[in-house]
Amino acid sequence: QVQLVESGGGLVQAGGSLRLSCAASERTFSRYTMGWFRQTPGKEREFVATINWSGDSSAYANSVKGRFTISRDNVKNTVYLQMNSLRSEDTAAYYCAATGVTYGLGYSQSSYAYWGQGTQVTVSS
Repeated sequence: QVQLVESGGGLVQAGGSLRLSCAASERTFSRYTMGWFRQTPGKEREFVATINWSGDSSAYANSVKGRFTISRDNVKNTVYLQMNSLRSEDTAAYYCAATGVTYGLGYSQSSYAYWGQGTQVTVSS
């Protein structure tokens, strides 16, 4: 059972930056595709970014492309989401997720077996 703990959320002004971290409890983390999703009240959880097990392939939602960067450190069992040029519409609870298997890139929630508890990002305009 992989446990994921997100951190780094908070309140930031529009145009600012935040870096989210997601620490995994197991070394098997290095085999898994990781993803970031976000959710606002009353809306479906949506895909933000994904990265493959080795870190050499990633993909992004169109809404964050060019502003957000996903990366991972398999030695530290941690995945990151660097968020730049933040906008008010980026306000959401952000969740990291792990597939639990070696995989390509995961765009769908159904690809992921393990989820963190979420960290809130609030962007003020």
